[in-house]
Amino acid sequence: MRVADLELPFAVTEMGPSDASPVIVLPGGPCRGPEYLGDLAGLDRTRRLVVLHPRGTPLSGGLSRGWWQDADDVAALADALGRDAVDLIAHSAGTRLALAAATRHSHLVRSLTLVTPPASWLTGTPHDGASIALDRTDPAVAAALRALEQEDPATDDAFRQAFQRQAPATYAHWTEVERAHARVGAVSRAAALAWFDDIPDEAVELIRAAPIPPTLVIGGRLDYLTGVGPVADYAAVLGARLAMIDDCGHYPWIEQPEDFLRVTDDWLSQVASPPSEWPDRTLSSGSSSTPLASMISPPCPPNAWAARARG
Repeated sequence: MRVADLELPFAVTEMGPSDASPVIVLPGGPCRGPEYLGDLAGLDRTRRLVVLHPRGTPLSGGLSRGWWQDADDVAALADALGRDAVDLIAHSAGTRLALAAATRHSHLVRSLTLVTPPASWLTGTPHDGASIALDRTDPAVAAALRALEQEDPATDDAFRQAFQRQAPATYAHWTEVERAHARVGAVSRAAALAWFDDIPDEAVELIRAAPIPPTLVIGGRLDYLTGVGPVADYAAVLGARLAMIDDCGHYPWIEQPEDFLRVTDDWLSQVASPPSEWPDRTLSSGSSSTPLASMISPPCPPNAWAARARG
C-alpha cells in the first residue's frame, strides 16, 4: 500500500524500498517545500522515507494550524503506516513538529533524529553565531549576515527574496553546490507565520517534562542559524546523543553527505535493536566500523536542564 494513495489532509512523498521500515521525514523552513531535502544523502537506499508535506507547503496547500496542533498530522501519517511506532527525522523548524509529536503522541514515536535544530527557544541559551568562523570577507556572506540581522520582510515576495539573500550565511561554504541547493523548495511568509500560531504557553515545559524517545541531535559546527552552544544544550535538555559535524552549516546532507549518511543510518540501525546492544561512543556504517568519538557524544542525563537551570 502506498500512503500517498490514501485520503490524507496533506501530501506525502515516498522513496526507498517499499519493504523497509518506514521513517517519517519532516522538513523545515518553516513550511518550505520538502524537495530541498532530496534523498537525504542517499538514505533512501536502505530506508523507506515517507516525507510529510506540512500544511502550508505547496503540495498540501492551506496554512499550518501551528506546529503544536500539526503534530496530529504526524500521528495520522504514523497510523496510516500501520506500525506500532515509527522513527522520525526532522530538519530545522520541523524539529519543533517532531518534538510536539513525541510529546503529544509518544506511543507512536520510536526515535527522533533532529537535524540542525533551532535550540534557544527550548534552552534559553544565547545564540553564539557571532563566534562561528564563516568567511566574512566573502561579499555574499557578509551581505547575507546583514540581511539576517536587519531584514524583516513584510510581503511574500520580499520574504522569498530575503530568503535567497540570507542563504550564503546558512552554509559553511558558498559554492555552486550550495547555490543550486538554496534555490530548491518554495517558501512563504504567510505559511511561516502560521507555523507559530496557537502554540500553548506551556509547550516548552510540556516537552521538557515528556518521556522523549531515544534521540539523536545532529548539528553543524559552522551553522550560523542555530549556533553551536545552544544545540549542545538542546541535546542535554532532551537527554539526547549529539553529533556535531565539522565544516558544516545548516544542511549537513548537502555539505557533508558522507558523514551525515553514516551517522544517521547507524543511529536508525541502533534504535531498531535493544538498547543493551548500543555502543557507547561509536556509530558504525555497513561492514566497516568508523570511530566517531570526536563527532558523537553519549546520551546526556535527562535532568541536565535542571542542573543547568540551577547554575
